[in-house]
Amino acid sequence: MFRLVYSECVKTFLKKRTYLGFLIILIVVPLVEIAMKIEGGRFTGATLRSLQQDFVFVGSLFNGWLVAHQVMNSLWVHIPLLISFVAGDQLAGEATAGTYRLILIRPVSRTRIFFAKYLTTMLYTALFVGFLGVLSVGLAVVLMGAGDLLVFDKGVLILPASDVAWRFFAAYILAGWSMTTIATIALFFSSFVENAIGPIVATMGVLIVLLIVSVLPVEFFQSIRPYLFSAHLNVWTKAFSDPVDWGEVTRSLLWLSVYSVVFATTAWIIFVRKDILT
Repeated sequence: MFRLVYSECVKTFLKKRTYLGFLIILIVVPLVEIAMKIEGGRFTGATLRSLQQDFVFVGSLFNGWLVAHQVMNSLWVHIPLLISFVAGDQLAGEATAGTYRLILIRPVSRTRIFFAKYLTTMLYTALFVGFLGVLSVGLAVVLMGAGDLLVFDKGVLILPASDVAWRFFAAYILAGWSMTTIATIALFFSSFVENAIGPIVATMGVLIVLLIVSVLPVEFFQSIRPYLFSAHLNVWTKAFSDPVDWGEVTRSLLWLSVYSVVFATTAWIIFVRKDILT
């Protein structure tokens, strides 16, 4: 199984499109953070201006932690799209390249092949989220230094500098967990089609629809919202609450895990029963 996973990793990471998401992040994150450094906290100043009537702020809250937090909030809408580029190509890419039969003639069961591809997808997702975290947080702290973190969490919350680093570490672990659900859904759609574009469009379509349903002020939608995976994708934001509600975090992780298991199991069943004609 280890050799099979290694083989799938080699196939995945030798494809140029695998690095498209990394390249986009490598361009966008420094561009945004350098621009925010040049602005010198103008965006933060505009945000705090409305609060200065009720609070007295001593010193500057504009620092690398704040910028990294803002980048995390602004980019996370686009991360599922970048992850689905690779996850949606795991099975559909074999059909597009006409290599389905080639990989299935090996004396290895379809089950092992499927889970090797699934583990490769999870590895890619973890590396991608980790790369985003190291780049955004590391570069922001280098450019603008550390300090207290200003967070808007049901009000205004200022986290002391000594209490911030572990929260970012936990936030990216939680974010990685939520993104594995997105990757699993893309892999699920990949088991149906023979073109990698289909899983990408389908995954983003489902995500957008559920996000819209989650925010519409309709009583029926509000009643089913806690059971939608889209309501738990932002579990990483709970790492910046004080105190952290670990019970709520656990519930969100369990719901995301349930969706991952259901979609992965369904994709496996489809794959092992699939009639490979090409």
